[in-house]
Amino acid sequence: MARCRKCRQKKADVFIPHHRLPLCKEHFLEWFEEYLARTIKKFKMFSPEARILVAISGGKDSLVLWKALDNLGYHTEGLFVDLGIEDFSLISRRVAENFAEEIKRPLHVVSIKKESGLTIPDLKSRTKKYCSLCGSIKRYFFNRFARQNNFDVLVTGHNLDDEASSLLSNTINWQLKYLARKYPVLPEGNGFVRKAKPLCRFTAFEIKEYARLQKIEYLTERCPLSPEATRLVYAELMDELEEKMPGTKIRFYMDYLRKVYPIFNRQVEDFLDRPLTQCETCGEPAVSSPCFVCKLKAEAKG
Repeated sequence: MARCRKCRQKKADVFIPHHRLPLCKEHFLEWFEEYLARTIKKFKMFSPEARILVAISGGKDSLVLWKALDNLGYHTEGLFVDLGIEDFSLISRRVAENFAEEIKRPLHVVSIKKESGLTIPDLKSRTKKYCSLCGSIKRYFFNRFARQNNFDVLVTGHNLDDEASSLLSNTINWQLKYLARKYPVLPEGNGFVRKAKPLCRFTAFEIKEYARLQKIEYLTERCPLSPEATRLVYAELMDELEEKMPGTKIRFYMDYLRKVYPIFNRQVEDFLDRPLTQCETCGEPAVSSPCFVCKLKAEAKG
């Protein structure tokens, strides 16, 4: 390993391929947090005074995001949505709670069993689209909690690998409604809180290295209910391109944001399947009333 590009003295602990940058532990952590601060500023994600709710899963991305934001001095609190997936949810919750205790920040927990009467395993027996429904349920509870508790912004741990592979998938399949909203920050409105993805310019490798050097213990197991989703095919394609041509992911993503997103976003209303309304039962934004979560509650009650 070469010497650190910054101090020129210590041996590099990390080499960042698409930046061609070897850094020692101290200067990698410094670079990571400075790059995060620049990303937040570049996309005008939130102000230094903002109350930030971090969507916590127990995985490396959400915990690294929480740690780095805390180190930068932001006011953060975490929210863990317990999906009721047996041991997986129990372990995920324990990891999240231990980390919150370590950084001395509040962690809130919402149980979908208590809120709706159902768990994700219950839904698996009812529909083949339980993975998609699970994502919608998590977004519902994250948004509702943030809105009801007056947070200025909800942040998630989506990284560059996630964004590049989903962009490839949406482009190949011409998912215009998703392409029109494919941006690192979405403004509040129509019952939705402001949302941001501060890790959108960081690769999974860089995030994993930050977790290693900060000694962050995170969940490594995948959800036992998750099938071999098609998104993994797109992720593998992007990984292969990145290996052969370092910098492909960041160029693909950033060029889309600069050159293509503005065109699609001007027509976003034309791409929506149905206009949003408000659920008459819970008050959350929905495509119909009652919303899908309130329908699930009604089904659970029989």
